[in-house]
Amino acid sequence: MRNQKIPSRDSNKNELHFLAKVRSYFFSGLLVTAPVALTFYIIWLIVKFLDDAVKAFIPNSYQLELYIPFRIPGLGLILGIVVLIGIGAIATGFLGRMIVHFGDRILHKTPFVRGIYAAIKQIFHALLEKNSKSLKEVVLVEYPRKDVWTLGFVTGETKGEIKKNLKSSKMLSIFVPTTPNPTAGFLLFVSEKEVKKLSLTVEEGIKIVVSLGIIGEHRVEKS
Repeated sequence: MRNQKIPSRDSNKNELHFLAKVRSYFFSGLLVTAPVALTFYIIWLIVKFLDDAVKAFIPNSYQLELYIPFRIPGLGLILGIVVLIGIGAIATGFLGRMIVHFGDRILHKTPFVRGIYAAIKQIFHALLEKNSKSLKEVVLVEYPRKDVWTLGFVTGETKGEIKKNLKSSKMLSIFVPTTPNPTAGFLLFVSEKEVKKLSLTVEEGIKIVVSLGIIGEHRVEKS
């Protein structure tokens, strides 16, 4: 039998080094492309959803597919923005304000509907008004038990019937989002003395929640 060559240690080291480099390049490429790809994919899903939603309200005889041999992506988004701008322009006029006020009164007097409408209206006013201070402060709350801290967002000072039934001099309404979906969560009423205020912006706080704590700076202000 012929003597078989035994691979040297140097060749094994070179192979391992090569595989390690390939692995490193693969993950580097993944880190670069994955966020970009996912971002464009989410944008595409939103655009497609808006296109389909707007298309449902357009009569078949006016569908662009009948006159153009290809589909125009983003048309629903553009039409949606144009419609919102038009509604906003009408609503700010004298006649528009009267119509909005009349519709607002009807919705506020309709049983069951008024509760949902009032809550949604308050949320949108809090988020979109220029002078609104809602969701402008990130805090730490000792929840759900002692020595366990949760990231929360101050939505305002607790008032009304809830405030009357609490002993503390000043209570804060705090929204505690779930991870990684910050649109769901819990509403807590906590004494201001038991809250640790952070120097983080709301955007930084949301990044911490969405990234499962991987992204973001945890800087607690000294009390």
